[in-house]
Amino acid sequence: MTDKEKVMEQYKGKTILIKYGGNAMINDELKAAVVEDVVALQKMGMRPILAHGGGPNINRMLEKIGAEVEFVNGLRKTTGVVIDVVEMVLIGQVNTELVGLINKAGGKAVGLSGVSGNMLVCEKQKSDVDLGFVGNVVKVNTEAINAILDAGFIPVIAPVGTDGKGQSYNINGDIAAGQVAGALKAEKFMLLTDIEGLCNDIKVRDVISYLNVKDVKALKDKGTIAGGMIPKVDCCVQAINDGVTSVNIIDGRRPHVIMDAFTEKLGTTIGTAQESEGIKW
Repeated sequence: MTDKEKVMEQYKGKTILIKYGGNAMINDELKAAVVEDVVALQKMGMRPILAHGGGPNINRMLEKIGAEVEFVNGLRKTTGVVIDVVEMVLIGQVNTELVGLINKAGGKAVGLSGVSGNMLVCEKQKSDVDLGFVGNVVKVNTEAINAILDAGFIPVIAPVGTDGKGQSYNINGDIAAGQVAGALKAEKFMLLTDIEGLCNDIKVRDVISYLNVKDVKALKDKGTIAGGMIPKVDCCVQAINDGVTSVNIIDGRRPHVIMDAFTEKLGTTIGTAQESEGIKW
């Protein structure tokens, strides 16, 4: 057994949650690599879960129908028209396509959203600006996910939640994934994004290799963590606080980065085990 195989063997039977988004969702080569990696994890005896977003797909559909695209602090402003589009695109298009690709690649996948089994119970997000039907997850019901994992299937989860009374809510994909990872006490939570990791300066691409959660507030105040990176880092911190063992923000533009992240030091690891590494104060 090689050193890499020994490392991978340690994760057998463990829950691995991958948040899939960004360019990897619209580039066919990268999409195929993600699907192959997820199927490979299952064949190695792990319990992979693929949680996805679909922002670019939603934006394209909104532009087609002439609806406004607006974000506040990285969160999509979601009117009644927008939530209909979100459900149609995330559940009807993106989720279905990913399930089909995993099955085609030799895996066994089942599509879910947060509405399935009241998995992601939401209340309206409270904000200085009315974000519309943007949900704040107040409860994660894991029964459906565990049942699917126990049956040998890969859950593919769309970030649409419910108030339990028939109203759907748009949830930031990173936040939804982090909540599910925390509720399941996942061994690993990986976020695939369109950058090498959390950087001191996005123009220089100088990655912070390890971020201790105690330094998050200072980096927000400094502006290092800003825009769409805010919900990403917040969901990582929440996942750590909820008992996830390992959290990584990694470059989804790199083919097979999911497999490589098990044995290489990639992107930004977030946790409490050591002092931060790579921050330029």
